[in-house]
This record gives sequence, structure tokens and C-alpha cells, in this order.
Amino acid sequence: MTSTPTGPARQHASEAARFADLVESAAPGDWARPAPVAGWTALDVVRHLVEWPRGFLRGAGIDLPALDVDADPAGAWKHHTADIQAILDDPAGRVLSNPHTGDRPVDEAIDQYYTGDVWLHSWDLAKALGREPDLGEERCAEALTAMRPMERMLRDSGQFGPAVPVDDTAPAQDRLMGFLGRDPAWRG
Repeated sequence: MTSTPTGPARQHASEAARFADLVESAAPGDWARPAPVAGWTALDVVRHLVEWPRGFLRGAGIDLPALDVDADPAGAWKHHTADIQAILDDPAGRVLSNPHTGDRPVDEAIDQYYTGDVWLHSWDLAKALGREPDLGEERCAEALTAMRPMERMLRDSGQFGPAVPVDDTAPAQDRLMGFLGRDPAWRG
């Protein structure tokens, strides 16, 4: 009997499944389509979400083998998701040490830094594939409220581009994407 994941494990399962739906819906020619992140393609979005967390997890003594995203984006995503989910389902008291984030239980670190990245980049992949993403208005509003006080730090990190002006009356998702440096009206 397997138990139902809770907390970080459940959140990751949900976000990874949403992203998997996008990955699996892509036709082979879709991977070269531009993404809303400057200089990225749809394939780059998947590659980013597979590669950086595998390096990040070395801080918890977890050494996951590299995956060939270019050869099989859907297969790499499926394998990667299973690897991350296994860690979340049984964190085994492991602590992730990182010079930028400090020491944190591995499941909390994955939840805070990686799972949210999957959620946000699902917008990028959906747009690259010509779909209209829906990240959830309430969650977008909450994320924007949480990020605004850290704007200087986020911009200085280099991970977010300059804000794109978006009307204050626009939907929360559009305002969040503008805050992150994406044009909500972007079309590939």
C-alpha cells in the first residue's frame, strides 16, 4: 500500500504533472519554438528544469545522473520527475547545504526553490507551445505579494529581467509575469 503524498511531495506531484501534460503534448517540431524567456526555446525550458535541480541536490549528497533532454524531452522529464518525487516521498532527514540558501531540510528546499520554478516555467512552456496558461489567479496574487518586498534582491540575482509594465487592473497572472520580466501578451 502506498501512501498519498502530502506537503512538498503533493505540491511537486501536482506541478510536475501539469508540466508533464505540456511536455507530452508537444510535437517534435515544437521544441525549437521560441519561449518567452529571451534566447530560450521550448526545449530550453525543459532542459533548465531538469538540469539545475540535479546540481542543486548535490548539496544534500544526492548525485542524480545527467539526462539527455535534447534526445528525449518527454522521457527526460518523466525520469527527472520520478527522481525528485522519490526524494520528496522519502526525504530521509537529508539536509541540503547551499552557500546562497543555507542549510534546509531537502524536501523544504525542493519545495521552495524548485517546485515553484516548475509552476512558473509552466507558463513559459505553455506560451512557447502556443497555449494560454492558467497558473491560478489567487496563487499568482499571493506570489506577487510575496515577491514585491524582495524585488531588489530578485532583480540583482540576475534570474529576473526588468519588469514589464502591466496595468494594475490586469489579472494577477499578467501582473506576476510582468513583474518577472515577461510580457503577458507574448506570442511566439
